[in-house]
Amino acid sequence: MTTVLVPGLLTFTIAIVVFFIGAGLNRVIKPLQRWNIPEAVTGGLLAAAATLIAYVFFKVEISFSLEARDMLLLYFFTGIGLNAKLDDLISGGRPFLILLALTLVYLVIQNLIAAGSVAVLNLPAGMTALVGSAALIGGHGTTIAWAPIIAGRFGLGNALEVGIATATLGLVVASLVGGPIAGFLIRRHRLSGPSTPDPVVGVPDDPADRFADDINHITLLRTLLILNIVIMIGFALEELVNETGVKLPLFVICLLVAMVVTNIVPRIIPGVQWPTRTRGLALVSDLSLNIFLAMSLMSMQLWTLGGLGLALIAVLALQTVAAVAYIVFAVFPMMGQSYEAAVIAAGFTGVSLGATPTAIANMTAVTKLHGDCARAFIILPLVSAFFIDIANAVAIGVIVR
Repeated sequence: MTTVLVPGLLTFTIAIVVFFIGAGLNRVIKPLQRWNIPEAVTGGLLAAAATLIAYVFFKVEISFSLEARDMLLLYFFTGIGLNAKLDDLISGGRPFLILLALTLVYLVIQNLIAAGSVAVLNLPAGMTALVGSAALIGGHGTTIAWAPIIAGRFGLGNALEVGIATATLGLVVASLVGGPIAGFLIRRHRLSGPSTPDPVVGVPDDPADRFADDINHITLLRTLLILNIVIMIGFALEELVNETGVKLPLFVICLLVAMVVTNIVPRIIPGVQWPTRTRGLALVSDLSLNIFLAMSLMSMQLWTLGGLGLALIAVLALQTVAAVAYIVFAVFPMMGQSYEAAVIAAGFTGVSLGATPTAIANMTAVTKLHGDCARAFIILPLVSAFFIDIANAVAIGVIVR
């Protein structure tokens, strides 16, 4: 087996090419666009399949250097925070609490399904968390953190491999089903977005849209400067936050800092040109998310899924069916059966099966086609990237005790 490590700049460049390939395929294959599949997902999965072919048939293992990916994630979530107007936060109180409650309930359901499946299929007991919330709601990061503990507690030598494979497959499924779910709900209930939306992530592909003159080199550089300042504040606060014993991902800290800054600076400095809901910030956020997602998907090592076996694939299929049913029959009705509820339904696939960036990518694909939904981009990341991580840690601790 020959290993090829692709350096950072080339990885970044390939990710851009992968995005354009996905965008081209989405234009040619109309169902992909109609089902709201993000361009980065289309191209990223195709690139992952190409690396799988190289591994299986040519004995070449391709690994990508992903340093730039983490920085793109910071840009994206900082941009989301800068779009968080106080009025939206206040009005989002009740929907936020409902979504949090729904997510906590599903956390329990997902682990019950995992425990029942492990018992019925006579799988090792330690696999409950690995086919439950540790790998699916928690994703790769949570899996990597808990795998050594699970391996030691249950003597499960391949805990890390099983968890990573489960998280990877969940990410793929979440990327593919979120858009179609939202499209189905929007068509069935005849929903539509705002007629004059403010841009949050990306802008409609319409040359006549009202934001056409909203971006130039000055506005773009101003936006990047403010993003960089907020991110540097986030870096400075990260160590202080960790010293309190609260473990928060850096992108969540940057999101919270941006939310505070964007609701203070424009009020204390009247007339300041702030990037909230501008085309410049929307485009930077869109670029960051798409390249992040392209990097994440094209770097997936799909050959690790080969060791799952039919039993684990059956469990994951059951988890997928349960997630889709819960979204359609619980999340969408409880969130109000509105256009916002449909957008959140698309994002909830990332919460339940994939990761927060996947959730945001699904919502972005929907809003680009049907209209923006600013509040959804605020409340869902707070639930999935902050509060649910704490609850998930408790749940996993109970499972592996």
